[in-house]
Amino acid sequence: QVHLVESGGGLVQAGDSLRLSCTGSGSTFSNYAIAWHRQAAGKEREFLAVIGWEGGRMFYADPAKGRFPVSRDNARNTVYLQMNDLKPEDTATYYCAAEHSYDRVISPFNRGSWGQGTQVNVSA
Repeated sequence: QVHLVESGGGLVQAGDSLRLSCTGSGSTFSNYAIAWHRQAAGKEREFLAVIGWEGGRMFYADPAKGRFPVSRDNARNTVYLQMNDLKPEDTATYYCAAEHSYDRVISPFNRGSWGQGTQVNVSA
């Protein structure tokens, strides 16, 4: 099972950008589809974006479409979420998850590997 660590969160102002990283270890990273999810205080976890094993297949939820492109570098065992034009409603803890199945990892309740999360705070 792959071990995941997220990084890149922080406090920014509305309109700023951040790039989150999800780095894996302990297993062959390219065997996993990776998804980004987030959870705001008092809300359920929601899916944002998924990328397939070699990066050729991607899918986005509405909050991420056009603003949060996802990419991966398997040589670095890392998936990125570039977050542009951030809004206060993007404030949340951001998690990455890994599953062999592209379809299963999209679920915010998937039973794959999860990182510990990285906090993003966007001020107005």
